[in-house]
Amino acid sequence: MPFIIIRGSCLFSWLPLFFFPISALFSLLSFLSNSLLFSEIMLGRGNANTEGGDPDCTEVLEDNSRSILMGIISQLRKDMDLHRVTLPTFVLEPRSMLERVTDFMSHPELLIEASTKTDPLVRFLDVVRYFLSGWHIKPKGVKKPYNPVLGEIFRCKYKYSNGTEATYVAEQVSHHPPISAYYYGSPENGVYIQGDLRPKSRFLGNSAATLMEGENHIIFTHLHNERYDITMPNVYARGILFGKMVLELGDSCVVRCRTSDLVCELDFKTKGFFSGQYNSVSGKVKKESTGEVLYEISGQWSSEIYIKMAKASNKTLFFDVKSSTIHPKVVRDIDEQEPLESRRLWSKVTSAILKDDMDTATDEKTLIEDRQREETKLREAEGREFSPRFFNVTYGDQYEFKGISSFDYQNKMKAKSELENVVFPPLQSATQTAEPSPSNSIKNANNVSKSAFPIAY
Repeated sequence: MPFIIIRGSCLFSWLPLFFFPISALFSLLSFLSNSLLFSEIMLGRGNANTEGGDPDCTEVLEDNSRSILMGIISQLRKDMDLHRVTLPTFVLEPRSMLERVTDFMSHPELLIEASTKTDPLVRFLDVVRYFLSGWHIKPKGVKKPYNPVLGEIFRCKYKYSNGTEATYVAEQVSHHPPISAYYYGSPENGVYIQGDLRPKSRFLGNSAATLMEGENHIIFTHLHNERYDITMPNVYARGILFGKMVLELGDSCVVRCRTSDLVCELDFKTKGFFSGQYNSVSGKVKKESTGEVLYEISGQWSSEIYIKMAKASNKTLFFDVKSSTIHPKVVRDIDEQEPLESRRLWSKVTSAILKDDMDTATDEKTLIEDRQREETKLREAEGREFSPRFFNVTYGDQYEFKGISSFDYQNKMKAKSELENVVFPPLQSATQTAEPSPSNSIKNANNVSKSAFPIAY
């Protein structure tokens, strides 16, 4: 799974930080943050080289950059574990990580189409295309989704043009360590997705790292439960303390189908210090048992991706962001959601962020986090363990969606009803609204229309 690294100069890694006087540390960092030449060289953007630049993955914080610096420095303590440092509220994306996962369900036609293919290789390539289609959906600049609290959930449905539907649910099943489990099911199409995110965070001076372990599994039940195992690239955000903030994907990940003996090794490339492009990706589709390269992939995940046969010179368009359509989610109105549903839980924080009222956003965020700490203390005092609502722990500390083993997958309509009854119990049926496409939903996360029927945007 991803590995979100906020990186730059490894200042803290080679300074004896915790034996360095805070006043001296502040003076040093203040000097560095005000040194434009230093920050441009360290971040690889000297001489204003913008070749391959992407305005959506960079952000100039101006006066706020000093606030980030002060906010982080104020939290430093001797022997402190740096992964506990809290980023200022204004670098947050106004939605939960549980909802962020749904970006990969934004082009369902690719996966539904893949499930209908009879040729295993063609089907595999379609799954790879589907995976690559989920990265271009992101807020402008460098933003981090809310860290879900224990027991938080996000639920939604999808209605497709072929008359079928799908249901998605995600839950924060563990807080220490943090684990987010999620499940997507479209019984009518025989498509299911199950996975989890396991972030581990570290700060490294002008950078920080969140290692996201875990895997994503796509299953086609009508093809004898053919399964695709997927890991994710690392995500780099640089320039946290000084310089321009930049968000990039980097390093390798794989898409694998053991049934078909196929693997796609993808390499997400970060921009070099003095050359290269943002958002580049390349990959090779191989016969795993022999290592034979069948296809090669190249391009930019934020615009156009191409594919060609290994021994051919001509490449064809594999995925085009501009011509793609983002499919909307159907989400209950906030007033009809449960207290621990993501949009309702974080509604006051989101509202404050959208109004650019960062003081209120910070206060509301702190209230949520303090309440979670109190609930943890109460459980410990009473000797109770947290039990996830939608997921069971299986062998190897893995999480499995409850009911998955009892669904009647041969009867598609029955399986659909069973899934909906688990995620949306009948007694909790409520008004639903369809959110705008993600390009606008970041600004309108709490402004969905109240209607008795889904609304198309």
